[in-house]
Amino acid sequence: MIDLINNTHHKIDISLLERILNSLTKKDLELMFVDDEMMREINRVNRGIDKSTDVLSFPIEDFFNSPLGSVVINIDRAKSASKEYGHHIDEEIALLFIHGILHLLGYDHEIDDGQMREMERDLIKEFNLPDSLIVRSENGS
Repeated sequence: MIDLINNTHHKIDISLLERILNSLTKKDLELMFVDDEMMREINRVNRGIDKSTDVLSFPIEDFFNSPLGSVVINIDRAKSASKEYGHHIDEEIALLFIHGILHLLGYDHEIDDGQMREMERDLIKEFNLPDSLIVRSENGS
């Protein structure tokens, strides 16, 4: 189950995100949508990086019945990227969600040997999403 916190005016349909989550884990997850300004503040406070980003993940220590963690998605960046790459914003949100949840599951594209990118490819294909995340990943984004 996704516990949705929408701090934006964008209407969010999480049915696809629920299917993605259920394909990967039975754990619950908090999903927060924020604007660019709030994402910058979250990144500054939690990571010491004073700039915005598209998605952040915050795992929760694993214990009996604990949720997996939190994924924070920047709706402003999602809108911009969906226009840039020519797909629907809901698809961009799903791409960012996949990236965030894989981090919560322990994948790290910065240090692994391509396992996270391979999981992203598989999920993008399984859920019929545009491959722009793969293109961005391969270009170092």
